[in-house]
Amino acid sequence: MKKSGTPLTPGTLYLVSTPIGNMEDITLRALRVLKEVDLVAAEDTRVARKLFSRHGIKTPLESCFESNEEARARSFLRRLSEGSDMAIISDAGTPGVSDPGFRLTRVCIENSIPVKSVPGPSSVISALTVSGFSMDSFSFMGFVPRTAAKRKRFYLSLRSGTTGSTVVFETARRLKSSLGDAMEVLGDVPVTVARELTKVHEEVLRGSLSEVLAVLEGRTVLGEVVLVFRLESEVLNGAEVGAMMEELLRAGLPLKEVVKAVTKESGLKRTEVYKDALALKVRLGL
Repeated sequence: MKKSGTPLTPGTLYLVSTPIGNMEDITLRALRVLKEVDLVAAEDTRVARKLFSRHGIKTPLESCFESNEEARARSFLRRLSEGSDMAIISDAGTPGVSDPGFRLTRVCIENSIPVKSVPGPSSVISALTVSGFSMDSFSFMGFVPRTAAKRKRFYLSLRSGTTGSTVVFETARRLKSSLGDAMEVLGDVPVTVARELTKVHEEVLRGSLSEVLAVLEGRTVLGEVVLVFRLESEVLNGAEVGAMMEELLRAGLPLKEVVKAVTKESGLKRTEVYKDALALKVRLGL
């Protein structure tokens, strides 16, 4: 950092969390670090300059986004090795959480460069806390895939291997179709839609998937969206096994994935499930 006397060798990489919407949501430590380091790597320098202007930060900025992070990491490593301190920030929240930062962090660790976290806002934790769901266990699964087929497989993976509260990111444009796909695969489970968290138009919708979809019907959705699902593991009886098979087959899921999901939730033998699922698929004409 910019201190009098001999600089530390090597320097330190600071992972600095920035506001997810409200510019006031930044810690005193984050402001100090951003002012004192020799360089700040930013996901988008235009976004960073707005934050810097608001808080009087004049530290030099360089871009570091998904496409150039691998190449920039070597340049940043050289500076850090020579004693410069630097910070990395994403457009919002904590760097490395579905944003640039992981690659640079890994390179620094591999080369014995100190890495420190400067914690702060997180849309994942913010959405969890306002959902009202228990946080005794939760998972973060990143962004939901773009296409319908991949989305259904993604939601099937949640059904097959996840219990508790599950947080995902989704775009406003795909929100309604994504919730529809989730309902096909997961059933009418509880969900919280947290939109534009900490911003002027913040909105939190809570209810079952069908209830939330009814509220969104006919609306144009804008802004950043975080979804929180509450998934519970159950032991299925015979009727439920059959219903689950039919539901997943009609949703267009491959037979192999249907068998995997039903086997996991029912506790039945895979060979038995495969035989029944194949027969059902033929009977349904799918």
